[in-house]
Amino acid sequence: MGQLQAGIIPVTPFQQNCTILFDSETKDAVVVDPGGDVARIVEVLGEQGLTVREIWITHGHIDHAGGADELREVTGVPVIGPHEADKPLLDILDTRAAALGFDIPARKLTPDRWLNEGDVVSLGEHTFEVFHCPGHAPGHVIFFNRDMRFCIMGDVLFNGSIGRTDLPGGNHQQLLDSIRDKVLPLGDDVGFLCGHGPGSRIGDERRSNPFLRGL
Repeated sequence: MGQLQAGIIPVTPFQQNCTILFDSETKDAVVVDPGGDVARIVEVLGEQGLTVREIWITHGHIDHAGGADELREVTGVPVIGPHEADKPLLDILDTRAAALGFDIPARKLTPDRWLNEGDVVSLGEHTFEVFHCPGHAPGHVIFFNRDMRFCIMGDVLFNGSIGRTDLPGGNHQQLLDSIRDKVLPLGDDVGFLCGHGPGSRIGDERRSNPFLRGL
């Protein structure tokens, strides 16, 4: 088993962080949240000599899941996640782009496997615990690698901010509860990549993120 590494490809007009996790030795990879620009994602995989094994989805918004069905078709690998509570969002992905005023060729999505709290997903011997963290979206999940003290956060917690809750299915208090009960207990030393912008560490956000005051 090699070292777990990560790279980011910003995709769609929303500049969403599509993350590629890969093993430095085997070159096996997982693509997390391919919201769009699938040709670019496939190009990067080829340039780096990576073999994608699975597609993981944190939640059902178009900028995170809009390209998943196309990437599944191109690669032949399964789509894993999110939680089934996001099924209504995934069922309308093909119509959301026009409603938002963007020309994004999104497809509706049915994952090969839904995820629940306590599930585990793996890239070779690299294992990630699944935490259901609703609030930004009802079925949002995060992926935590305990050995590496590393988390794929999606749109739950950002560097200096938190996920928006004014979209369908959003709930501000529920999001704060998810952060308090699921994210902060992971530990201040945990580094994370989020759905937009630069990553951070949980401890830094606990100390300086204005949205976390009082949690």
